[in-house]
Amino acid sequence: MGVIRQILRLVLGNGRNVVRDTVEVFRENAEAGAQRGAEAQAQAMAQFAAEFAQSQPSRFDRFIDGVNRLPRPMMALGTLGLFVAAMVDPLWFAERMQGIALVPEPLWWLLGVVVSFYFGARHHRKNQEFRRDMAITMARAPEVMNNLDRLRDMRAVEPAAANLPMQDNPALEDWRARRGR
Repeated sequence: MGVIRQILRLVLGNGRNVVRDTVEVFRENAEAGAQRGAEAQAQAMAQFAAEFAQSQPSRFDRFIDGVNRLPRPMMALGTLGLFVAAMVDPLWFAERMQGIALVPEPLWWLLGVVVSFYFGARHHRKNQEFRRDMAITMARAPEVMNNLDRLRDMRAVEPAAANLPMQDNPALEDWRARRGR
């Protein structure tokens, strides 16, 4: 018994686990890593909360938010305006299109990049919102399935409810009489 105790003391140390301490030199302790990650996440969230803790956005923030909302409606309304202009005054429209034909190709590429980044960022944000909404919906799936099962059970328990005599319905009887039933 004494030899086994000596070996265990050598391996496990006095209240310490030598094997664990040795392994942690080569591989991170998953629990400690998760703890550090949670602390870092909490600190980042606290920093973000401190940044956006203003109770009311400033006038400048409201102005910039308003400016950021302009490009999509302006592009949509501008495109519709071009269609209306082409129908109302075709010569005026043709003159403007001749001017657009003179825009150099690199400028078109630049416009494409700007529009792609603008709408790409919006698409990415909407995609993230869609994924979040899908996760919420999928989390509710068991509840929906349970409700469907309960509804099906109700149908199976009370089938006689469908065979109850109907009250007199003169319109229905008149319709049946006209159809010859």
